[in-house]
Amino acid sequence: MSIISLTRGDESYGVPDRLPVLPLREVVVFPYMVVPLLVGRPGSLGAIEAALADDRWVFLVAQRDGDVQEPAAADLYRVGVVGRVQQISRMANGTTKVLLEGVSRARVTRYSPNEMFLRATIAPLPFTANGTNIAADVEDAENIEAVVATAGHAIDGDPAAEASEDALARRVSALFEEYVSLHRRLPGEVVALVQGSEARERQVFAVAAHMLIRTEQRQQLLESRSLRELLVQLSTILVAEIEILRLERKIESDVRGSLFQNQREFYLQEQLKAIHRELGQADGDDLDELEAAFANKSLPEHARERGERELRKLRRTPALSPEYTVVRNYLDWLVGLPWSERTDDVLDVAHAQRVLDEEHFGLDDVKDRILDYIAVLSLVGRMEGPILCLVGPPGVGKTSLGRSIARALGREFARMSLGGVRDEAEIRGHRRTYIGALPGRVLQAMRRARVVNPVILLDEVDKMGQDWRGDPASALLEVLDPEQNRAFNDHYLEVDYDLSQVLFITTANSLGQIPEPLRDRMEIIRLPGYVDHEKYTIARRHLIPRQLKLHGLDPEKVSITAEAVAEITRGYTREAGVRELERKIARVARKLARRASSPQSSPAPQPSPASRPSPPLQSSPASQSSPVPQSSPRKRGPTLQDPGVAPPSSADDDGVRITVDAADISGLLGVAPFEDDASNLEDRVGVATGLAYTSTGGDLLEIEIAVVRGRGRLQLTGTLGDVLKESAGAALTYARSRAQMLGIDPEFARGRDIHMHIPAGATPKDGPSAGIAIATALVSALTGAPVRGDTAMTGEVTLRGRVLPIGGLKEKLVAARRSGITRIIIPRANARELSEVSEDIRSGLEFHPVSTMDEVLSVALRTAPLEVRASVAH
Repeated sequence: MSIISLTRGDESYGVPDRLPVLPLREVVVFPYMVVPLLVGRPGSLGAIEAALADDRWVFLVAQRDGDVQEPAAADLYRVGVVGRVQQISRMANGTTKVLLEGVSRARVTRYSPNEMFLRATIAPLPFTANGTNIAADVEDAENIEAVVATAGHAIDGDPAAEASEDALARRVSALFEEYVSLHRRLPGEVVALVQGSEARERQVFAVAAHMLIRTEQRQQLLESRSLRELLVQLSTILVAEIEILRLERKIESDVRGSLFQNQREFYLQEQLKAIHRELGQADGDDLDELEAAFANKSLPEHARERGERELRKLRRTPALSPEYTVVRNYLDWLVGLPWSERTDDVLDVAHAQRVLDEEHFGLDDVKDRILDYIAVLSLVGRMEGPILCLVGPPGVGKTSLGRSIARALGREFARMSLGGVRDEAEIRGHRRTYIGALPGRVLQAMRRARVVNPVILLDEVDKMGQDWRGDPASALLEVLDPEQNRAFNDHYLEVDYDLSQVLFITTANSLGQIPEPLRDRMEIIRLPGYVDHEKYTIARRHLIPRQLKLHGLDPEKVSITAEAVAEITRGYTREAGVRELERKIARVARKLARRASSPQSSPAPQPSPASRPSPPLQSSPASQSSPVPQSSPRKRGPTLQDPGVAPPSSADDDGVRITVDAADISGLLGVAPFEDDASNLEDRVGVATGLAYTSTGGDLLEIEIAVVRGRGRLQLTGTLGDVLKESAGAALTYARSRAQMLGIDPEFARGRDIHMHIPAGATPKDGPSAGIAIATALVSALTGAPVRGDTAMTGEVTLRGRVLPIGGLKEKLVAARRSGITRIIIPRANARELSEVSEDIRSGLEFHPVSTMDEVLSVALRTAPLEVRASVAH
């Protein structure tokens, strides 16, 4: 036995010239082809075992007759493929699964029988050179398609001179793509797999391997003498197969048409009638009902004309046509929308005020606006609905206020959530040409409301986005413009719809996220955060009774004291609204409900005769707020820690109630995450307290500045925005320009770095209103004068030390009051806004309006420079 050399493309293999033979039934393996086979015949198993013992080489050849069980040499073809065993696995039923890879063609010179299998002496069978080299002449041909067309005559060994290997390869590739598209058993990915092969020989063999043809034709392709001959045979076979597939498609289409042409309409109509009879619909025809609905519906003239036109179109459309469903849905929407139906407004100002006061505490500005609207409506009978925009931090009651307004007016209420809406079609609707088209959210809300004068709440209008599908904020311009919304045109309805009687209310957390043209169409009403006594009143009137009832507890027998509410508010919530407060109260209620359901494991308190519990917070319907209790030591009755007492469910009818006091809160809610730090109100050098306005309400910024040795750099840390960084630069320039008057070395920047830091985690901070706080901290750090800890400030600073006005004053004052600040420095231009701030917020605060930084320093620093004090006095 000797070694012969086989080639496959650029690869070369050394293979023994005598190999075990694996006969294949109805399978022809081509080079580059990886094929799994199930081997069960004894001779085939012996050939596999011999191949595994001899470097895994095996000769793969097809049988002439697949029905022969034990093929001899005469039953096998003389041309096959040298293959290699890649993987083998033995199965439980005795068969063996083999994964083989075809390497190169070979011809058999002699078959030698063995005890169990055949061995073949083989010789390489490379492709011969194409008889005449005409590849260079193809570029000179006038019509390359003519060259390709004549290639079909080359199967007899005498190809036309004009044909070239390149042209044949391109033709085979195109024909194979069409063949795959027509064949149902071949996936479309096969084309990309075949065309992705770089070597032409590999691509041609891949085409031959994937064709679903007879074994004789596949063997004939394998025995091709040259690559060009193989291409010609593939071209001829593909053309014939494509013609057969086309004919099969045509015959199938003709047969289907002839079967259903005469009986299709009759059969479907009878089937439709039977379905309607099963559903209890008389005669299966509801178009009469639709016409009756149109006759009884009070529609504007232009809407009635459009509806009648669509109804006539529906009569002429077959019931199973896709257009029938589209027109039917359109008519349903046209009839379902309110066109003249309306509710009578409740024009009683006293009633409206009573409803608003019952459901919301505070919010006087909003209530005044609504009461003014109702008063005007009662005088003139009709007024174009105003567009109110409620702006405030989360949890202050913006969404629930919309429901209260609808109830006060006696109107229907509908809510639209705009958070995350990015498609303009969500507002204006989709064209009816699209599958599943619907009207926009505005008309959907009108259909839910069923009247033309509802209250529609557009929630989270600042959370809309925009992308390639459009800008929904721009689509809202027509909806919210009183001059345009009387003829709002939805893309789906394509009929003008009157929205002028709708009272639109929008909500937002931040005005900065609302586009200016949209903001211009709305009346802005700011809702500041709640102070402690307001949270206490809201909890007493609304939150505690609601949560106790939701958790199966009797509000008459469970009392959460004022001190307990104060403890939850100060130690467990730091928010402008009351959403987190309600969650904590709900958690307390769950703990009480758990102890009520398992009295042995968790006893609950019961009052002793010597100690009277505090009155329950949910009683007293008075509108005046109760004072917020101070966290001072006091005597208290039995608490939840007292052992051996009965659960709430065991309370009898003599008025005994469960009392939750301030000392019980840590046992119910765990360790308080927040703590009042008195050190924050101490006088410190280089630390100033600024006031900021965020989308979640007002907040305090602790601005720290340290002066250290360095190279004169200004280092800013704390996740600061560009505007805030510019304010720091302006403050530094101010300090340099006023260094001599402030008693600072004019060359203080040489050899020293100034590091400013605003600690608040990874929360982004930006805006100009911290300018005077930065300048104050900087002057304090350079002069050593401490900043008063009970003072907070807000205002924009210029290079020359002027203090400019800011926004969000009310929210900042709420944050200052909540944090224990008593002295506030504000720009003089903002002083007039103090009259709009309620007395509850202003009480206990000392205001210092300023116009220059010298005034700021004289108020904020504990020991201001003499020159500054003299400048202020002057």
